[in-house]
Parts: sequence; C-alpha cells; structure tokens
Amino acid sequence: MTIRTALAALTLFALLPLAAAPADSAERATYKAAVEPICKANKEASQRILTGVERMVRHDQLSQAAKRFTHAAAALEKARKQLAGVPQPPEDAAKLGKWLSGIKGEVSLMKTIAAKFRSGDKSRGSSLVVKLKNNASKTNNLVIVFQFDYCKIDPSAIK
Repeated sequence: MTIRTALAALTLFALLPLAAAPADSAERATYKAAVEPICKANKEASQRILTGVERMVRHDQLSQAAKRFTHAAAALEKARKQLAGVPQPPEDAAKLGKWLSGIKGEVSLMKTIAAKFRSGDKSRGSSLVVKLKNNASKTNNLVIVFQFDYCKIDPSAIK
C-alpha cells in the first residue's frame, strides 16, 4: 500500500462519521422542533406558578407554597406525557428515555415537596428543593446535544 492509498483510506474513514452526522442532526432538529413548543408552554406555566414560592416559604406560608408545588408538578407531568408521545430519533431513544425518566422523578419530587410543606415540615421541604435543583441540572445534561432552548428544566424558576 502506498502512502497516497493509505492517506486516501484514512481520509475516507475520517469522513464516515461526518456522513452520518447530517441524518442525526436532521432527526434531532425535527425532534427539537416538535418538543420545544410543549416545553415553552410548560416553562411559562412553571414560572407563573412558582414565582414567589421562595418568599412564601421564608414567611412560613407553607400551605400556599405546597399548592404551588402541586400545581407545578401537575403542569410538568402533563408536559412529560406530551413529550413521551413525540416520536424520538432511534439513535437517541435511550438518552431521551432517561431524560423523560428524570422529568418523571422531578414530578415526584415536587409532589413530595408539596406534601412536606403541607405537613409543616419546612426544613425537609426546603432540602428537597435543593435536591430538585440538583436533579434538574443532571436531567438537563442528558440532552445537552439537542441544544434545547425551552426543554431545559430551569431550577432558577423557583423564586
């Protein structure tokens, strides 16, 4: 094998991943276009629902904070069900499955936070809020490749 033949072969093998990339990118772009409106609606609802909840907790208005977390959990669960119905790129199905599972876990955590605040357990509810924020970051990292604008869970929405 000559050097020229070897270089040609290496160039061909180097370009193979690029040949597959547009199909993956196109499928991801299609998926992103389908899910972003769902996420945008949920993000707007969550911001509206959770604004002021931190102040409520600080001022021991735990029952109101519990109601807000219950409503936010219901909104996120509705969005999760809609997201689960969107066809996923086959190459990303496992990753997106973990992402949806992470969202489901956050719904559960929000419900638990609401229960803790409803029962007057400010300390445990507040520590679970910290856990929720941490889990949201981990869940977001699962789908960073999609470069979502709205489908990132924004822990700073809890204000």
